[in-house]
Amino acid sequence: MKVLLIEDNLTMQTTLQRSFQRSGIQVVTCGDGARALDRWRASVPDVVLLDLSLPGRDGLQVLADARAEGLATPVLILTARGTVGDRILGLNTGADDYLPKPFDLDELEARVRALARRAGSSVDGDARGEASAPEYCGLRCDADSGAIYFRGEALDLAPRESALLRALLAQPGQAVAKERLSGLVFPGQTAVQAEAIEVVAYRLRKKMARMPVQLVTLRGLGYLLKPEAAAV
Repeated sequence: MKVLLIEDNLTMQTTLQRSFQRSGIQVVTCGDGARALDRWRASVPDVVLLDLSLPGRDGLQVLADARAEGLATPVLILTARGTVGDRILGLNTGADDYLPKPFDLDELEARVRALARRAGSSVDGDARGEASAPEYCGLRCDADSGAIYFRGEALDLAPRESALLRALLAQPGQAVAKERLSGLVFPGQTAVQAEAIEVVAYRLRKKMARMPVQLVTLRGLGYLLKPEAAAV
């Protein structure tokens, strides 16, 4: 998934870039309202995060021009203008959601993913986004069914094992936090014990025992996939 961040505050740009990139979301930035539409057209984002107080052109004008031009990308407004009137004006101009500053990064990511899902975009971290992951060490996800294949043969995996492996295949060679994996493997279940994801990982690791890739545990970080020779 790709996000276009239209925000002139460099500190905010850096913070959001790092946060999204850790979750596998690509971020394109623009800090000038006058250039925002050009960047919007060129980057073809799945979601636009739009600040209202921009140099060159006000964010609401950028949004109005984009909608008049036919750019239908979902837009989430991020701004310190937090009054009800400002929110109504932004939504009436064509915004899809509104989050006043300061905000929680996890809430922002959840809102971005929700907008992308509603628009039908492939979302990294959900079943379709992970299923589009490339082949890795002979493992491959089918983009339509979500089934996982090893060297052309479908793996006999339980649903939670499949969800875990899809999440790791979306970021091969990179650590994925246990908390994030728990949310993907046990969606909507807030009372899941921390050990539950470890049980799923243990079962999956046994089924991968003869593969040239290993499910590696990194204490304090989470899990990742690595080629067998490079496993630690």
